[in-house]
Amino acid sequence: MSLSEIPALTEKLLAAKKAKSLSFADLETVVGRDEVWLAALFYRQASASEDEATKLLNALGLSTDLVPELTGYPLKGLGPIVPTDPLIYRFYEIIQVYGFPMKEIIHEKFGDGIMSAIDFTLDIEKVEDPKGDRVKVTLDGKFLSYKKW
Repeated sequence: MSLSEIPALTEKLLAAKKAKSLSFADLETVVGRDEVWLAALFYRQASASEDEATKLLNALGLSTDLVPELTGYPLKGLGPIVPTDPLIYRFYEIIQVYGFPMKEIIHEKFGDGIMSAIDFTLDIEKVEDPKGDRVKVTLDGKFLSYKKW
């Protein structure tokens, strides 16, 4: 998904969040879901329950007529092109450079399998450092062994 392909719903949610001066952490306390999951919901990468959607829309001062859009099946992925946003591209670059080493270490420690992106959490923290603040990203996924038959 490029910036020109951002869904109208995403733009509406982000505008309301900005107008209310809310952070995703603020919304986490209202909705009861992690800030990263909520950001994914804004970009239609996740799907809310009716209760979650209603709480979110009420907090943002938006009509509950949008509940069906937030509870519908999400649109996963960035699309078939290499991302051009500099921050998103860096994650793509990290996988290009460290993808095979990560795969090798995971296989060495767990065996033949994958890290689930379904049974998964992601956490983003700010770590203050005198040489410049650091971004700490934690990916936590269940290991799934490949089945033999």
